[in-house]
Amino acid sequence: MEKVILGIDPGTNLMGYGVLRVSGRQAEMIALGVIDLRRYADHYLKLGHIFERVSGIIQAYLPDELAIEAPFFGKNVQSMLKLGRAQGVAMAAAISRQVPITEYAPMKIKMAITGNGNASKEQVADMLRRMLKLNAEEMGRYLDATDALGAAYCHYLQMGRPETDHKYSSWKDFARKNSDRINEGRPPKKG
Repeated sequence: MEKVILGIDPGTNLMGYGVLRVSGRQAEMIALGVIDLRRYADHYLKLGHIFERVSGIIQAYLPDELAIEAPFFGKNVQSMLKLGRAQGVAMAAAISRQVPITEYAPMKIKMAITGNGNASKEQVADMLRRMLKLNAEEMGRYLDATDALGAAYCHYLQMGRPETDHKYSSWKDFARKNSDRINEGRPPKKG
């Protein structure tokens, strides 16, 4: 079974996008780039351009699903409002094409890709390069694009994994709550 996942990293200057094709248990990058909004001074013109470009990307790659990064809540309310609008317009473009949407917190994406929810953008990009077996030229020069690819890859990793009642705050918490599974077949520690 084949599936195409579009990942988007919302932005008001650069909006990243990454497209993954998933065949069985294999994922490959088929597109990576940014929507450059820096030449538009008017915020509403930016929103219109976002809608047009995201709609065009959807038409070009026909994604089955959209994985989008949730806005990071900062101290500047005006920036958050603008970022939320940009995300909403990208989501509206997907909705208008009947593409299902899943939103991921930045920390969840970083945790899924690197195992560290506080990883840097560079660490996420490097891990994606390794996992998808890409060379440096294929990664592009904008971390907004690799962040978008990270959202798509995070969604790929979540596919087929049912939600459980088990919630863990860290690897240490998981290990503590699952010591019987981790220590299977190992002799007990002398203490």
